Amino acid sequence: MSAAQKKAIRVTTFAGPGADPVMREVPWPKVPPKGALIQIGACGVCGTDQHILKGHWPKPLPWPFTLGHELAGVIVEIGSELKSDFMGKPIGVGSKLMLPPLMPCGFCDWCKHYPEQANKCLTPVYYGRYLGFDKPPHLWGGWAEYVYVDLDDLPGTKIYKLRDDMSLLLGSLSEPLTSCIRAFNRAIKAGGFKWNDTVVIQGTGPIGILAIAAAQEMGAGRVIAVGAPEAPRLKLARAFGAEATVDIEEYKTAEARIRAVRDIAGGYGADLVMDCSGHPTAGPEGIEFLRDGGTYVEMGQFTDAGSIQTSWHRICTKDLNVLGSWAFTANDLPLGVEMLYRARNKYPWRSMQTLFPFTVEGVKDAVTQAMAMKTVKSTIVPFEELL
Repeated sequence: MSAAQKKAIRVTTFAGPGADPVMREVPWPKVPPKGALIQIGACGVCGTDQHILKGHWPKPLPWPFTLGHELAGVIVEIGSELKSDFMGKPIGVGSKLMLPPLMPCGFCDWCKHYPEQANKCLTPVYYGRYLGFDKPPHLWGGWAEYVYVDLDDLPGTKIYKLRDDMSLLLGSLSEPLTSCIRAFNRAIKAGGFKWNDTVVIQGTGPIGILAIAAAQEMGAGRVIAVGAPEAPRLKLARAFGAEATVDIEEYKTAEARIRAVRDIAGGYGADLVMDCSGHPTAGPEGIEFLRDGGTYVEMGQFTDAGSIQTSWHRICTKDLNVLGSWAFTANDLPLGVEMLYRARNKYPWRSMQTLFPFTVEGVKDAVTQAMAMKTVKSTIVPFEELL
């Protein structure tokens, strides 16, 4: 890229919960030897972004900062010493990449002792969340035109190459899909998920839709989805392979939903239930969808939605496995990238994404429509020509 093309870069920031986005311009950065500048093609609006903007995030945040972490883009500049991604794949100018938010450092005491739970790293790198706008060069989130990485400054940073023929829209789904894959792998390791099992997914937002695909790719025989609204979410759940859906706007009580799900599942009930909804009532309800000896996986309570009213006697008397799954580790990400690529023509991925331009109104509209459940995956597109 010529010097004349290196104009100011636009980024959005938020001053706090409830605030509107502000468009800022920052100078084109100098790319260090172990760094890169990535032009963003697409970045999703995550449920976590929505919770942060509603004021639900339980930890201090460096307001103002740039949100957005489900991003995919193309390298436009790269340092002389950065030659490969985290998995050793060669990269250079023009390479397509995804950049996850939570990146375990790999060298803190926790990472050394518990590598399989490195998602709980003591000193992680968090793009789109814990890197404030004030930190130069101010390009630390996906709701922007470019994002910056420097493995000298933030050695825990990890980047992952996408296939050359993989669209950036598809690549932007790899981070949330990876969370689903890890949750199912947790169940597999616990002996709670096997080929041909009946799976119930609670919640039909973007994570729930992606979990429907992941369940099938990982061996589920049947998938039932519980959520709302019918359009666009339950309709899309069926398009992704759910054999049946239960509309919580039609079945208004827990008792009615439990009867509906168990009637569909038949037999003794579902083998595995996964909560992707984030609602505190999901757990007590979901364990009643299960057969005795079944497995419940909680991955939707990513922020503190409040206490859960339940009787632990039900967990004991039903002889259940109950698992939590938090995000992913560094080695999980390639699984999401590869699953998307292999199944790129198998599911209507593009149908779950509603595109919004990178303007103040576009970003605001993307968030508003996601919060109102009018979209499944609001996706901000700074450079449409990259798609």
